[in-house]
Amino acid sequence: MDSPRAIVGFTADYEAGDTTGMHAHDRAQLVHGETGVMTVRTHRGAWLVPPGFAVWVPATMEHQVNAVSAMRMATLYVRDDAGVPLPSDCAVVSIPVLARELILRAVALPDIYPDNGPEERLIGVLRDELIGLEPAPLHLPLPLDKRARAVTDYLIENPADPRELEEWGKLAGASGRTLARLFTAETGLGFGRWRQKRRLLAALERLAAGAQVTTVALDLGYRSPSAFIAMFRRELGETPGRYLDRTRVS
Repeated sequence: MDSPRAIVGFTADYEAGDTTGMHAHDRAQLVHGETGVMTVRTHRGAWLVPPGFAVWVPATMEHQVNAVSAMRMATLYVRDDAGVPLPSDCAVVSIPVLARELILRAVALPDIYPDNGPEERLIGVLRDELIGLEPAPLHLPLPLDKRARAVTDYLIENPADPRELEEWGKLAGASGRTLARLFTAETGLGFGRWRQKRRLLAALERLAAGAQVTTVALDLGYRSPSAFIAMFRRELGETPGRYLDRTRVS
């Protein structure tokens, strides 16, 4: 953080289940997994980061990184004068092959790399790539109200639970109608849409860890693999198989 350079890199290895705990940085952070799958959580949401993606975390925002599988994190710390538009909230972005290779080169540089040399030119190309990163729909917003949060906290751990809002009301201490209003007001999603998105993220975690499509579909409560594949295609524009092939290549 004390480096005079506007963009610096850092790398670390984590085992499945490891967590950083809640913390914050003075710079914005681009959290990218060289290998493995991670989740990033703040008080306002959760973001899944599978291979081929990264998540922007704004400066000073408290966040926690959890390793879903064994992973190597290759992350960038970006000062606000680096010439890169920085988001005001966390955002998952797709990492093209060129950007990935530049990130891996950047994290291998010393904290104070030479001015006016190949290192600075490499960072310049990386800066251009960071400007053009495309957003990805891998955000799971979380409500602030403790009644709705009781439901989401449980579903984050148990995404296949089939209960509807009236049944959840007994756990949360609110009517189904109240919970429905809270979900819409605080997450921007209806309860059914929120739960479907949670299941999609759970599916991505498990597929990236090597689980079979049929197993994932049935474990997450879908009637058949074809119903799960149809949902996956609607959300991400391609089948699970094509998605996995593309992210493995990335």
